[in-house]
Formats: sequence, C-alpha cells, structure tokens
Amino acid sequence: MLPSPGFYALFSSLRHSQTEDKEPPYQRIFEAISEGLIVHDAATWLVVEANPAAAAMHGYAREEFIGLHPTTFTHPGSHHLLVEYIQAVQAGGRFEAVAVHVRRDGSPFSVEVRGTAFTYQHRPCLLSVIRDVSERVRAEQQLQQQVAAQMREQATLLTISQTLASALELQPGLILDQIGVIIEYTHAALFALEGLTLVALAVRGPQRLEEAMPFRIQLDEPATLAALLNGHRPQRIANVWSADPAAHFLRSLLNRQAAVLLEGVRAWMWVPLAVAGRVVGAVVVAHAEPDSFTAHHADLALTMANQAAITLVNAQLYEQAQTLATLQERQRLAQNLHDAVNQSLFSAGLIAEVLPRLWEQNPAEGRRSLEDLRRLTRGALAEMRGLLAELRPQVLIDSELGDLLRQLGNAFTGRTNIPVAVTVVGAGALPADVQVAFYRLCQEAFNNIAKHARASQVAIQLEYDAGAVELHIRDDGRGFDPEQIPSGHYGLSMMRERAEAVGARLIVTSRPAHGTEIAIHWTATGEQKAL
Repeated sequence: MLPSPGFYALFSSLRHSQTEDKEPPYQRIFEAISEGLIVHDAATWLVVEANPAAAAMHGYAREEFIGLHPTTFTHPGSHHLLVEYIQAVQAGGRFEAVAVHVRRDGSPFSVEVRGTAFTYQHRPCLLSVIRDVSERVRAEQQLQQQVAAQMREQATLLTISQTLASALELQPGLILDQIGVIIEYTHAALFALEGLTLVALAVRGPQRLEEAMPFRIQLDEPATLAALLNGHRPQRIANVWSADPAAHFLRSLLNRQAAVLLEGVRAWMWVPLAVAGRVVGAVVVAHAEPDSFTAHHADLALTMANQAAITLVNAQLYEQAQTLATLQERQRLAQNLHDAVNQSLFSAGLIAEVLPRLWEQNPAEGRRSLEDLRRLTRGALAEMRGLLAELRPQVLIDSELGDLLRQLGNAFTGRTNIPVAVTVVGAGALPADVQVAFYRLCQEAFNNIAKHARASQVAIQLEYDAGAVELHIRDDGRGFDPEQIPSGHYGLSMMRERAEAVGARLIVTSRPAHGTEIAIHWTATGEQKAL
C-alpha cells in the first residue's frame, strides 16, 4: 500500500528541518520501514536517498546504493517502465507496476514499485516504495502454468474423446496411441474381459512385446479379478520388483502367463474399463523408470478408460448391428429369390413341360406360351443379375445407370407381365452414392407400382445434361391423391428422404385414374463437378 500524502509531507518536513545537532524524529521511521524507500532526483534519476531496506534488498550497503542510476538495478526487460514512471508523474499522477530488479550479484527478483513526485531539499524528486514480491509472482506463475497445463489436458482429452467416439469399428491400437498423447509410457496393453480371461487386443512397447501377440491372462477365480481391478479404480505400483504386496501379486500372476509384460518395466498402472458398473476390460500402462505415475496420471487414465470402455462397447454393438444387418439382408435376398426367381422358374418349368403337346394341338396358343416362356426366363435372368448386384454392391457403382434400370425393368416385367420401356438420353457418370440412390429409388418405385398401381405399362426416361441428371418413372395405373395418402404408407416419404440424402429432389405427380409420375432431379455441386 502506498504511503499517504501526509507521509510524504512529513518526510519533506523532516529533510527541511534536519539539523546537525539533533536527529529529527521521522528519520528513525524512514530507516525502520521494512519496505524499500528510494528518493530519485527528478532530473538525473540518480538515487539521492534510500533507506537500509532498499539497499539491502538490492545487495548494497546504503552508502553504495546512493548515487546509482535506476538502470543499474533494474532488469533490461523492465527499463521501459522507467519511461512510463516519468510520464505518469509528469501528468500529475502516481505510478504503480510490477518490475524485475537486479541485485548486486546479478540475480533478478520481482518487485512491486509505487511512486510519486515530491520535493526533497528544495528540489523536485521522486519517491519510490519498493516491495519484494518474488514469492507472490512465482506463485502466480506456477498457478498460470498449472492452469495452462490443465487447459491443454482438457483440450487433449476433448480431442481424444472425439477421436474415439467417431470410431465405430474397434481400433485397439488407436486407444493406446491416444492414451500415450497424455500419459507417457514405455509399455502399454489393452485387454478385453471375457469371463475370467483378459484377452490382449493391442500392445505398445518393445518389439518382443509386439511379437508376443496375441496372448491371454487366465484368472483363477472372481476374487483374483476383483483384486486386479481394485474396485474399478486405477491401481498404481511404484516398482513391480519391490516387496510391495501388490507388486508380488502382479509378478505371480504374469510370470505364469504373460511374463513379457514385465520385461524392462518398473512403474505399473492398471486401469479398469467399466460401463454402467460392468467391467469390460482393462488398460495397462507401464514405464521403465520406477514411480513414474502420479495420482493425477491415475485420474487422467481413468477418464481415458471411461471413454475407451464406451468405445469398446460401441464397437461391439456396431459389430452386432452389422451381423444383424447382414442376416436381414440375406433373409431379404432369400425372400426375393423365393418370391421372384423361384416363382418365375416354376412357371417357366410348367410351360416348358406342356409346350410340346400344346404346340401339336394349337400352334397359335403354343407360340403365345413360348413368348410367355421367353418373358419368364428373361425376367428370372434379370432378377438373378439384380440379386448378384445386391451381393456385390460394387456392380451398382461400376455399371452404367441406364443398364441397371433396364435390368430392373426386365426383372419387373418378368414378375408382373407389365412391359417397361427404358429410354436413356445422353451419357455421364454419377458419384457412387448418387448412382446407388437412383437405383434404389427406381427399385422402390417398381415395388410400389407392382403393389398398388394396377398399371398396364411403365415408361422410364433417364436424361443426362451437363452436371445434372433427371429420372422420370411413369405408369398408367389407377393413380392416387398425393394429399390423401393413407396412414401407414411410408414408401414415398422414405423415397424423399433417400433422394434428399444425396442432394436430389423428388417430385410425385398423380391423380386418381390418371396414373403416376415420379421425377427425380440431381445437380452436381461445384466440388462434385471438379472431381
């Protein structure tokens, strides 16, 4: 706190009233104050007076300190503050700043400087009050460093969380790599828990550890697992070769089944992976130097482990979903094979069986049956090609869209005996997702026509035009009122969603007794045109 103006007045009076035979009473106060007091000549900035505290603070005797210029005991990095000091007092104000001063031996220290102008021995001077605040500044710097470190950790954790959360398929090595970003280790392993067995999914460390993959750690009983997982809390071992009971337990467990994990290791940390109280695995991080992991590392590791556990469970759910989707797709293909191809071939077989006798009795009817046989076999062949395309999705991408639409039309005609005319105007290539979407939309349109339209013919027109594609599907069926679609009929809304997903626009035009037309329009974006 700055001395009051009264103090400056008293100090000035002290200097004016001082005599040779009597020491003024305020002289002893000046010399006894623990804060440094320095009087500078306003013109030369030289020290004309200082109390013992100011001299001692800078490592000088009082007689040595008087006469020095402030640049002698001010660090070069704080010289600019001298200019600000002058400007402040010339403007009639007071100066306050934290600066770095230098002791006589060259060691720097932080000071809080407060100054003002006053008159000393009938001449303008500056009075500076100096307080050593090195400890406070050091504490503030440490706090700032800790805050900065915590902010870096939080930012890193957020990035890691986003990275792990975006990985639907399990990438065990990625989890260990992300842990390594925030916790330094020389050895690491990720385990999944299967019953009482820890199955190593990934390791990081020396080549010998990498070569040991895959390996398992079989636990004798649930009590062993409970001891290992430490109540779902991280367990730190300062030195795995010490006499500590936890170290002895670890050695007895690993020496029998995974001794390679202990090679070159001193510090050790188990971190359980748990979701909703259920342990799904564990992470091990180890270091060649003993006592390398702190309680803070354990907290960080547990935060990472919680995210890794969610990633592990998500990957398992994703795998199950893929398996279910594969099973459903197989069931769908099997159903299509039964409903379309099997029926077509069965009908074709019946016609082929009676055709010789029918031809002998009625050649005209035989020719019509022969045409039916041709239509059925052609439709069955188209259906089979379509099913093969479903089994090999790359076919949908590599083939011309016009050819795929003709194939769908032939299959539809084979099933329904409704003729389909396909017209293709122009040529072009579409992005893979757009081509597949057009194929699926046409497929769904055919399904809707077969179920609801009662049409006698269908026309498809595909037009390419400089970065744009338009597909029209028309039938002459009974039509409907688009505003009066019965509840539970989601076909059109699903078609719109599929079109919008690839940036296409779908328009349905229909009236009762006047058929239906579906128009799908897609235009390439600037980026797509550049590809």
